[in-house]
Amino acid sequence: MASCLFGLFILLAESCKIWAVTVTSLNPTPVVNEFDSVTLSCIVSSHTSDNRIEWKKLNAGTDFVYYDQQLQGDLKGRAEFKGSSIYIRNVTRKDTAVYRCEVVAVHDVKSFDEVSINLTVQVKPIAPQCAVPKSVPVGKTAVLTCTEHEGYPPSTYTWYKNGDILPRDPKSSPKFINSSYKIDYSTGTLRFSVTSKLDIGEYHCIAKNNAGHAKCKPQRMEVYDINIAAIIGGVLVVVLVLLIITIVIRLAYKRGYFAKKQPENSYKASSKADGVDYVRSNPVDDEGDFRHKSSFVI
Repeated sequence: MASCLFGLFILLAESCKIWAVTVTSLNPTPVVNEFDSVTLSCIVSSHTSDNRIEWKKLNAGTDFVYYDQQLQGDLKGRAEFKGSSIYIRNVTRKDTAVYRCEVVAVHDVKSFDEVSINLTVQVKPIAPQCAVPKSVPVGKTAVLTCTEHEGYPPSTYTWYKNGDILPRDPKSSPKFINSSYKIDYSTGTLRFSVTSKLDIGEYHCIAKNNAGHAKCKPQRMEVYDINIAAIIGGVLVVVLVLLIITIVIRLAYKRGYFAKKQPENSYKASSKADGVDYVRSNPVDDEGDFRHKSSFVI
């Protein structure tokens, strides 16, 4: 009895496998360059063709790509549905996402399966922006930068001097053994800790990823000596000029060139003109004048 039940169980299991639907992909992680074509592969294994197929794009949210037996969204007009797969022409960076093929077998015993395809669209770098100082004093630090933000995956950067590639370690090349620089290949920064006359030249940078590369125009960097004698001489000249100006101003003050001149018509009127007798309003003054006049008469 037990053996019969076990045989029946095996038979049912095999029957379920026959009725079940399975979904696979020939390439679950396709990588393609921008503006090329790609196939999102979805292979359905089922005993019946009566299957409901849906495609979804999983990015910031969930969007239908294929639903109700027709393409949806921005793929409409530049993609084709072939069997259960999707063929996309002229892919763009916006197509980078995870796509999911979902299949439901419609029959007496419904079955469901799905497969995910992770699509990566590579973007070629554009010409990077390079910044090279035109002139740097001997012994000072110099920083050269190279950046671009369009390429995907992110670009790596390589610097060149006079057409020769700058090695990671300057001591490894006879041409650059006396230089003291460091290169950051991920950020595109070239830093000279101590510049010398040997660092004079034309520099350019190349941004590169798996989709391609691009470069900026060469720019020349000069390295000049600091003339200490000229700086000291200039300071002495400025001090001498200021001293002469100070002496001239002091002499001008002493000679009265900066004194205030009196107006020609200004004068101080006398309080009492000669020979004129004023009538006073003060009684004391009147009395005094009277006494003086009386004594004068006597």
